[in-house]
Amino acid sequence: MPVQTDYIAISTKGNRDVVDLTPRLREIVRGLAGADGIAVVFAPGSTAAITTIEYEPGLKKDIDLFLDRIAPYGARYHHHETWHDDNGSAHLQAALIGPSVAVPVVKGEPALGTWQQVVLVDCDTRPRERKVVVQVVY
Repeated sequence: MPVQTDYIAISTKGNRDVVDLTPRLREIVRGLAGADGIAVVFAPGSTAAITTIEYEPGLKKDIDLFLDRIAPYGARYHHHETWHDDNGSAHLQAALIGPSVAVPVVKGEPALGTWQQVVLVDCDTRPRERKVVVQVVY
């Protein structure tokens, strides 16, 4: 089975910035000439996560509030003592969501629901340049 590897480069604002990756994912899998397969979308690094949501302003705010309740930025974390930084919460938030999703590809299209988009959540406490890996097996 062939494997195609692509990258999605994005700039984020940090602080639980949510970025819709779906348009770029669609471009990548459309290039497979209508093939069926599976696309894995993966965020290298330990302070960003990949998931699916309905990408709309209300849910973007809800993700921020939800993650802040579970692992707030201002709390004390042992990670801060180890590295003398401020992003222990970012590591925990990203670990909770996870670094990747697998999306079926059917006839060159990601098999997503009508209101479902693939998003990156940048949990870090500062803006970042991210390079998301997309591997498609078909």
